[in-house]
Amino acid sequence: MRLTEAPIQGLYIIEPNVFEDSRGYFMETFNQKAFAEAGITISFVQDNESCSAKGVIRGLHYQLAPFAQSKLVRVITGDILDVALDLRLNSPTYGKHFSIKLNAKNKRQLFIPQGFAHGFSVLSETAVVQYKCDSLYKPSAERGILYNDPMLNIDWMVKHNQALISPKDHVHPLFADAEKNFNYGKR
Repeated sequence: MRLTEAPIQGLYIIEPNVFEDSRGYFMETFNQKAFAEAGITISFVQDNESCSAKGVIRGLHYQLAPFAQSKLVRVITGDILDVALDLRLNSPTYGKHFSIKLNAKNKRQLFIPQGFAHGFSVLSETAVVQYKCDSLYKPSAERGILYNDPMLNIDWMVKHNQALISPKDHVHPLFADAEKNFNYGKR
């Protein structure tokens, strides 16, 4: 398993070792020792899975501290564009986003620490996305940022007229107006 830090500090691209033969394949999707060697000490407490149709955009979602969630995102079937947005005040990349294609073929994963908003768009006919979290879902701490905020300039790789957005995701505030309580360097 190889962990490579993305251009935004704290985000890691995980590339598992995949062992394939005539029967199929085997891979580790998480290894606590490998993460610790990269400086990530984490205890996951919840696994989530979603199935979405082509054109769906989910996000940008996060939970306020002290209920913030780190996430380890992977795709079981299909192809997505995964997006992490830095919400950490005083971070050199505050308000910047990182996006990466994750799919069943490349088997890459993205580790997103606390202090980021997360979202993804579905590029294939369907996609099954699975992610681990280090904090339980807390509805009262749930927040979001409008996915198409012009200040963020995120290219979701989905045509505007083909995007499928939930009613809740349509009414999130702009980045500038969103409630955020994360500090750079604090967990």
